[in-house]
Order: sequence, then C-alpha cells, then structure tokens
Amino acid sequence: MQLKIMPKKKRLSAGRVPLILFLCQMISALDVPLDSKLLEDLVQPPTITQQSPKDYIIDPRENIVIQCEAKGKPPPSFSWTRNGTHFDIDKDPLVTMKAGSGTLVINILSEGKAETYEGVYQCTARNERGAAISNNIVVRPSRSPLWTKEKLEPITLRSGQSLVLPCRPPIGLPPAIIFWMDNSFQRLPQSERVSQGLNGDLYFSNVLPEDSREDYICYARFNHTQTIQQKQPISVKVISVDELNDTIAANLSDTEVYGAKSSRERPPTFLTPEGNASNKEELRGNVLSLECIAEGLPTPIIYWIKEDGTLPTNRTFYRNFQKTLQITQVSEADSGKYQCIAKNALGVIHHTISVTVKAAPYWIMAPQNLVLSPGEDGALNCRANGNPKPKISWLSNGVPIEIAPDDPSRKINGDTIMFSSVQERSSAVYQCNASNEYGYLLGNAFVNVLAEPPRILTSTNTLYQVIANRPALLDCAFFGSPLPSIEWFKGTKGSALHEDPYVFHENGTLEIPVAQKDSTGTYTCVAKNKLGMAKNEVHLEIKDPTRIIKQPEYAVVQRGSTVSFECKVKHDHTLIPTVTWLKDHGELPSDGRFTIDKDHLVVADVSDDDGGTYTCVANTTLDNVSASAVLSVVAPTPTPAPIYDVPNPPFDLELTDQLDKSVQLSWTPGDDNNSPITKFIIEYENAMHEAGLWHHQAEVPGTQTRAQLKLSPYVNYSFRVMAENSLGRSSPSEASEQYLTKAAEPDKNPMMVEGLGSEPDNLVITWQPLNGFESNGPGLQYKVSWRQKDGDDEWTSVIVANVSKYIVSGTPTFVPYLIKVQALNDVGFAPEPAVVMGHSGEDLPMVAPGNVHVTVVNSTLAEVHWDPVPLKSVRGHLQGYRIYYWTDQNSSKRNRRHIEKKILTFQGSKTHGMLPGLEPFSHYTLNVRVVNGKGEGPASPDRVFHTPEGVPSAPSSLKIVNPTLDSLTLEWDPPSHPNGILTEYTLKYQPINSTHELGPLVDLKIPANKTRWTLKNLNFSTRYKFYFYAQTSAGSGSQITEEAVTTVDEGKMGKEEWRKEIVNGSRSFFGLKGLMPGTAYKVRVGAEGDSGFVSSEDVFETGPAMASRQVDIATQGWFIGLMCAVALLILILLIVCFIRRNKGGKYPVKEKEDAHADPEIQPMKEDDGTFGEYSDAEDHKPLKKGSRTPSDRTVKKEDSDDSLVDYGEGVNGQFNEDGSFIGQYSGKKEKEPAEGNESSEAPSPVNAMNSFV
Repeated sequence: MQLKIMPKKKRLSAGRVPLILFLCQMISALDVPLDSKLLEDLVQPPTITQQSPKDYIIDPRENIVIQCEAKGKPPPSFSWTRNGTHFDIDKDPLVTMKAGSGTLVINILSEGKAETYEGVYQCTARNERGAAISNNIVVRPSRSPLWTKEKLEPITLRSGQSLVLPCRPPIGLPPAIIFWMDNSFQRLPQSERVSQGLNGDLYFSNVLPEDSREDYICYARFNHTQTIQQKQPISVKVISVDELNDTIAANLSDTEVYGAKSSRERPPTFLTPEGNASNKEELRGNVLSLECIAEGLPTPIIYWIKEDGTLPTNRTFYRNFQKTLQITQVSEADSGKYQCIAKNALGVIHHTISVTVKAAPYWIMAPQNLVLSPGEDGALNCRANGNPKPKISWLSNGVPIEIAPDDPSRKINGDTIMFSSVQERSSAVYQCNASNEYGYLLGNAFVNVLAEPPRILTSTNTLYQVIANRPALLDCAFFGSPLPSIEWFKGTKGSALHEDPYVFHENGTLEIPVAQKDSTGTYTCVAKNKLGMAKNEVHLEIKDPTRIIKQPEYAVVQRGSTVSFECKVKHDHTLIPTVTWLKDHGELPSDGRFTIDKDHLVVADVSDDDGGTYTCVANTTLDNVSASAVLSVVAPTPTPAPIYDVPNPPFDLELTDQLDKSVQLSWTPGDDNNSPITKFIIEYENAMHEAGLWHHQAEVPGTQTRAQLKLSPYVNYSFRVMAENSLGRSSPSEASEQYLTKAAEPDKNPMMVEGLGSEPDNLVITWQPLNGFESNGPGLQYKVSWRQKDGDDEWTSVIVANVSKYIVSGTPTFVPYLIKVQALNDVGFAPEPAVVMGHSGEDLPMVAPGNVHVTVVNSTLAEVHWDPVPLKSVRGHLQGYRIYYWTDQNSSKRNRRHIEKKILTFQGSKTHGMLPGLEPFSHYTLNVRVVNGKGEGPASPDRVFHTPEGVPSAPSSLKIVNPTLDSLTLEWDPPSHPNGILTEYTLKYQPINSTHELGPLVDLKIPANKTRWTLKNLNFSTRYKFYFYAQTSAGSGSQITEEAVTTVDEGKMGKEEWRKEIVNGSRSFFGLKGLMPGTAYKVRVGAEGDSGFVSSEDVFETGPAMASRQVDIATQGWFIGLMCAVALLILILLIVCFIRRNKGGKYPVKEKEDAHADPEIQPMKEDDGTFGEYSDAEDHKPLKKGSRTPSDRTVKKEDSDDSLVDYGEGVNGQFNEDGSFIGQYSGKKEKEPAEGNESSEAPSPVNAMNSFV
C-alpha cells in the first residue's frame, strides 16, 4: 500500500453547461499523461516544447544556438528552412544538430562570421501522426558601432538661458542605453532644472554659473555585447551679462555665443516636443512613455492630465521629475489625448499628445490539442484579436490547408475547424496563424484519433491521511479514448457519491472540502467508456489535529534564577509528535543549563543573554503547530507580593457522549491567578435561530471540569465556559464545536391566544408564535380551531404557517366562540392545547336609553336618571353610558351647529349620574347614549332643564375719575357672569386719614342699570376706600375695592415766596432739605434752552410732626458733679438722639394694619351696630405707590408719609417726558411713637406752604 499525505491543492470548479462540458471533456484529455507504461503503447503527434524567440539577437563573439525541442510518439525527426527554403545542414561543416533534438549549433568561433548566418529560420518536427512547426526565428547579430568623429566647439551663454546638449548615439542592435557622466565617471546630477530626455539629450530649463564645466560626456552602453561607447566631451561656460560683454569683445573670433535670449525671467516654452500638439503610437502590452521638457525662468513645473478620462491609478508612473509620464501594460482603452502643462510664476503652456494604441495579434483562445476516438466529433478553435483585426489562416502539418491533402471529416469555417466521424487517418498537426502588420501568432494543435479503453494511473490501495476539518483530495488519474466518465463510491457496496458535500474535479480527483471523522473509509474510483471499464480503491483516514493546550507564557525572571516554560501537546493517538524548542527562531544554545523534560523547557541560572523568544514546535507527519513566549531577564529585586485577579478563561472545550437530548462537555481550566476557582458557568448559542446571542445553560463547582448538559431538539448548539473566583468572572472561553440535535415534535403551544372581531361579521384569532428554539424541528405550523360556544357545531380547523393571526369571516355579530391553537412541525403535533373563549366582531348598539329625566340639585349641579337598554341590543361589550349636554345660552349669536357639547361617560351598567360645573341661570339640553367596543348607539330624545340663579361675580372693573375738592366719580363694568338678573349694586366707602386710620363707613345702594355714580360732599385732600359688589335674588356677589383722593384746596395754602435752587442739567433728581413736617408744598421744575423756558408743577405733603427726644439738664442739677465722669456717655446719647431725630417718626406695623379694617368682614357689635376690628388687610390696602391725580397734579396719599428730607439727595425721582417731577418718595413702613408729649390730633393738611422755584 502506498501512503500519501494530503497536500493543499487548488480547488477546481465542477459545474458546466452541456456544450461547454462537451468541449472541456475533449480538452481535458489533450495531454497524454507522461506515465512510462502508458507512453510505451500510445502514439502521439509531435508537439513543439521549446524554441528560440522570434527576434533572436545573438552575440557575434559566441557560437549560434537556435533551439527547437519537440515530443511525440514515435519520437519526431527534425528539419529546418532558412529564408523560406530548405536548409541542408549536412552541406555546412559549421552547422550541427543535437542528437534527439532539433536544436542547431553553428560554430563561428573557429571560423566564419555571424553576419553570414543572418536570416529567418523555421523548425519542423515530424512523425507518422503529423508535423509541428516552430515560429519564424529571425537571427541577427548584435552591433555596437563607434561614435562618428566630430569637433565640438565650446558653448558660452548667459545665466538664465536654456540649453540642450545633444547626444545622438550611433544606432546599435539592440538600441543603446544612454547616460551622462564626467571624466571621473560620476553621473551628472539631474533635477527639475536639468534632466535627460528619452532621446538621450541633456536639457537645461535655465543655466546657472555652477553648470560651467568642460566634461559633459554622453555614454552609450550596449548590454548585449557589454560595451560602452563615449562621445567627445562638451565644454559649457555660463557667465553673467557683464562678463559676457567683456568676453564678446575679446574672443568674438573664436567663441560661439549660444543663443541670444535675455536672462530676465520669462514664461515657459517647450524644448520637446515642438508645437502645441503631437501624435504617439504604441503597441498593446508595452510601456507608453510620453515626454514634455520645458525651459523658462524660474524653472517650470510639469503636470499631466488625460483630456477625455482619468489616468489609470495602478499603472501610471512619473519619471524624470514628472517630465515623463509612463503607463505600463498599455491597452486600447488608454488611447486618447494626454496634455502636459508647464507652469511657472510668469505663465502656463500646454501641449496635447494624441495617443493611439495598436495591437499585434494576441490570443483569445489558442488552439488546443484534441484527442478523439474513431467516429467522434470535435472542433479546433483559433480566436485572436489585435488592432487592426488579425487575419486567420490554417496549415495542416506545416502546409497551407488549401493545398494540403483533403480530409472528408474536416470542415473549415473561419477560425474554427469542425471534425465529424473522425478515423485514425484524420490524425494530424494543425497550425493556426493570426497576423497583422504588427506581428503574428502561430499555434500548433494536434488531432489524435485513438481507441483506448480506460486506464487508471493512480496506484492501487493508496492510503490518504488527513487532519480533521481540512480538505481531503483523493486522486484518480485516468486515461482513455473516448474520454472515460468517472464515478466514486464509498465502501464495498456503497452507492455512487453525488454533490454536497463532495466536489468532483475534471481530472478525476474527489475532494471532501471538510473531512470529518465519519469520512474515514475505502473509496472506489470507476472509469468507464464504450471500450471498457477500470476501477481502483484508495483508503482515507481522518486524524485529530495536533494542538498545544498549554502554551508557554511570558515570563519576567531575575538574573541567576530558574525559569520553566510549559508546552502541553494533544495529538491523534496514531501519530507520534516530536516537540522541538527554539530560541529566537533558531536552535537552543548547547548549554547544560537548558533541559527539556517531557512538556517543559527549564533554563537554570538565567543570564541576560537568555532573554528572547522561546518557541515550542510540535510536528507530526501530517501537521505542525507552534506557540511562543518571551523571556525578560531583570536584576534581582525583593520578591513581589502575589497578584490576585479573576481567572483566565478555560480552553480546550470538547463534546463527547453526543445523544439526542444530552451531551457531555469537558474543558481545561485556565490559571486561577492565586484565587481558587469557585464555579464554572456554561452558556450556549443557538447558531440556527439566534446566532451571536448567548444564554445561560448550567453552573458546576470549581473542582469539576466536565458537565452533562440537557439539550432541546433541533438546535445547533455551541458552548462556552467562564470561570469565577472571589475576585470575579473570567472572560468567556473560545466556543466549542457545533452540535445539531435531532428534530422532535413541539412540546408546547402558543401563548396569549385571543379571539376578537375587527368587523361585525368576523372573528380575528391571534396568538404569540413560538420562537425558533421552541419549534423543536423544521416546518413549524399552527393548527387553528374554533366553534360557537352555545352551538352544537363541530370544530372547524385550518393549518397556517409564518403568521400569528387568522381571520374567520362570515360570523354572526358578537357571538361567543371557543378557540384553540396547536403547534406542529414536520415531526408531529404538540400536546392538546387549552381552550379559550373569544367573541366575534361587535356592531353599534341598536337601542337608545329610555325614560331619561333630570333633577336639578342646585344652580351648578344636576342629576340624570335613565333606564338601561336590553343587553342583546348592545351587540357588543357594554362599556357604559355617555351623556351629551350643552347650554342654549347666547345661541342666537352663534350658529347652532357650532354649539360646544360637553360629554360625561359613566362606566358599566350605571343608570344615573351627576352633572357638575353647570352655569347658573342657564337653559341646558341633554341626551344619553349606550356605548360598546364598536362605538355609540342612537341618542335618547333630548331633555331640557334650567338652572336657578346664583350670586354674581365681581364687577369687571371699577375706576375713579374726575376727582374734585369734594366729589369723586365712580365708573364700572357689570359682572362678566351675572348668574341671574342683577337687582342692585352696593357701594360702601370710608375715609383714611394721614395715619392710615379708617373713618366711618357709608353704605349706598345703586340701581342695577347704572354704570356710573358721583359722590358729593366729600372732604378735600382726603383718601377714600371703596367696596363695590352686585346682587341678584340669590344674594351678593364678590366685591371689588379701590382707593382715591380728593384734590387739594390751593386757596388755603400759605402765600410764601418761591425758593430757588440751581441744578446741574445732567441730573435727573434733587433732594429737598429743611421742610416742615405735616406741610403741603408745591414744587416747580423748569428748564431753559433754545426753545425758551419750560416748567412743570406738582404738589406733595410731608409726614406728621414728631416730638424730639430731649434731656432736661435743668432738672438734673444733682447730676452736675457727675457730668465730667460721664461725658462720654452723654456724647453717645446725643449722637443717638441726633440719629433718631433724622430718622423721623415711627409707627407700629400693627397700628398701620389696624387702621385699614375691612368694613365688609368686621363683626357688628350687638349693642351699637358698629364695626369690630379689622381682620383682612390685603383687600383694603391703600393706593399703589406712584399713583397720581392726572387732572390737577394733586398728590395721592402714599403708603408712607416719611419726609423727603430724611434721605437727602439720594432719592431717585421720576419725570414725565416733559421733565415734570412725578415720583413721590415712599419711605419706611414702620414709625415709632414719639417719646415725651404725644399729640393724638392728626396734623392739618395745610400748616404751611413753602414754595420753590
């Protein structure tokens, strides 16, 4: 038995359409296998295997060797032609042919010249089956001619001018390679300014003084003869303009001034190519080289673009400082217009190169050898392309087919020769010639007519050994004519193998892409054709892969210590591994300190040189694996404390005992990192239904490294394991191999089964479908069954798939149904499902509630009663009753279609309900409707009811206008919600004195039709507080309050002269000092400007007088002796008194609040009917600060009567747009009572009048 270890082979495609398959079968038998036994029996036409190139340049210093090798059975004989005529080598003593070969050797070293044997040679190889010919081989000797003698004059030019140094090398074969050097054989430096063109000339865009030298030398190297030719040196001198003038005067007779261009800066011009456009032609497959070199000052920069497209990214290269554009592997698609752009600071120029890509002939389908059996059909195809299109011509055995012997089985159709019913005499070698003006192609293909039964060339009982999960390739090399068909069988009585999971290659090889353990066995290859059959057996063994389950780990050790690397290998028990250790990918040092003991490499007495990468390599005859770790050597340090961490993940997961509903999982724990593993957590992935999602499977104690796992049917399981210690959980392990459990019937039914109708005549049955994990097998479906609950009908069932609802049509309206949904798959049914009840679709109720009546409870609340409707008329689930109600108030002002209706819904079967929030004194209409899941039923007849009157809201507004000395006029708007018929208004008012005490309350009744009222006989300059409300028959409404002040009697003011103060025009306020308490003052503010004098007046009143706090020294005579001792105390007392005096009088907050008692809510004393104490100050506060009388500028009483003089000039006043002072200072809100004698009499509103101008 021959043993074969499987190499990696290129995978071939096996699928073909029938016609293509037929052609490929013919082609696949073209080459007769080079099997020695087979070749002894089979005849084969000649085939050229080696020949010299078409353009063959030879070295004239060596013998000429023209190659021509061929194979065939019987071995072919060879002949040659030269320049189209027979070349008789026997007549030329210098020409010999190698034995068993057609290669010519022409001995020109002894005598003769290479030029004598220039010409076109062609070789013919011939045997009894036909003749093959070589290409036309053009033989030419290489040439490296010398430069012609020439006298080169020195070149002198100004700095900045352009310069071209011509090379013009001699024409050689092959063309020379050009480069520029100096006398020292150093290459001349090149740059964007100085560069060599494709023609070999040296171009200067502009010259500099440092370009001056006498040894510009052009060299031509002929590689074929390894010779270098040298041009005469060229001398160049670059001078400035001033130097040039002297040079011209002195040496005009013997010096050439090269060019007459100015050295000033100039825009670019092209040195090559000339003009604005040029043309370029190149052959397909060559390198397209385009060149633009420009002169100018400063040096131009070159750019390239393609006008009608983009430059190919991977084939475009820029050479010679972007002056040369090269495109490799040029094709017809690269034809077009290319533009080079030269640019400097003074301008831009363009040159367009039109590129045309031609093509010598190239193969699309070269003719292929054809092996046929007698009576078969076949075809030779010869397809070529080029630009221009090549001409196809055929030859038979080297003779044009037009004059070749006729063959009735052959028919020529352009580039194809068709063969039908061939016989052995049809064997021949055919040549296809495709040619155009740029070249030709010559292809040989034989037609060999053979009648051979199948032969299998692979050795019998060959043993193939393959690692699991790798491809296995079983050979079946065969031959036969006609081409045999190949079949493979497994086992002695197995059926023929078919696609999936096998791949059948055209050469007979059987490929198993992923070999598994169950692939082990004997395979039989059978080859058949109409002449016979042959078979051969081979054997396949699948081995477990070699793995390193414990890899060496990175180590940091101290110098002089010992380190150990572990490499634990797991392998197939039939293979013998060898473990080798490497250091830095080389052998271990031959040092006794390195010892290898089974799975460990130990290095003792570690030194610095021992640091590096250590690799463990495990080899078997089938595979090898390796693992590496780095060793770092450090200086000795104190022993560090152990590092505690979560465990390393487990590894080497393996599945065994694989049953339908269980499997055993085993693993190798990772390092516990100095904290014992307490448990392992096992998770699974369902690759079939939820790929990438991991679920909890089981937990086992940390001492256990295997677990028996329960599995569900039809799940493609993968498992992973995590370890846990006191510090936490490790990362997950690598996933195990997949395990697909067998399918079974579902073990549960869908949940959340419901039956509800979406229309009056249907029943919609819905359920929560099973997920893929719960399906237990392929083909998951649902059996949906239903019947009426109260009928005697049988169950109606339907089976559906990939849905979660089913609609039953044609059902009665709102009828109870019994429903059940059962799961099933390709294996069987789930257990009997539970029965649930549903209802068909609802329809709108048919009957309106009856006997609707309304009871009015009060002006804002009513109670509604109605009789329930019959349940059958509901035609659905009773959800409740809904009351629509609306008011007819102001309906004449609005379209009744837009009346806003209010809705109240009462759940369930209630037959009464309350309507809150009604408007008093209103007309209401309502109706009642029954509601189910479909909607509302018809409305009951409308019922009308009325709400009684209620108390009105407060008047909408209250304003005091036209104040005079003894009268005030009140204007108001009626209540926005009268809630009935207004009967009258009530006005109450009382005066407020300067200490904010309230005077007697006056009560006044006003007719309901009034909105204005004037109060007369009031006190002048007095503040009044008003309380105003409306009334209906139901009572009094909410009140509105307001305050106002009568005007001041200016006739009673003192007649004093105006005092005048000049104020800076930029100021907007001024403090008045030295005013008398309780005194009315008139203030006038005037401004004088271009438009004249403008003034404005206002009146204010200072606060009441307050007794000063004095110390009676006269009554303290017995204290005179102590005055000196307590001088400091007296001084402090005086300061305190002064501060108290400046602060003005104070009054208690309580007194101020008590002064504003609300007469509406004061309790009446039973004995005299007077009002009690005030309890709510908020509704009766004085006028807001800043209020004023607009008619005569009389100041209204403020919250505080503090004197303006208390605050000096620090008060911010306010002015109207005309500059009048309108802001009255509002002082402190608390005033202390005066010490000493107090006066209970209120100060007179007019005690004095001080005027200011």
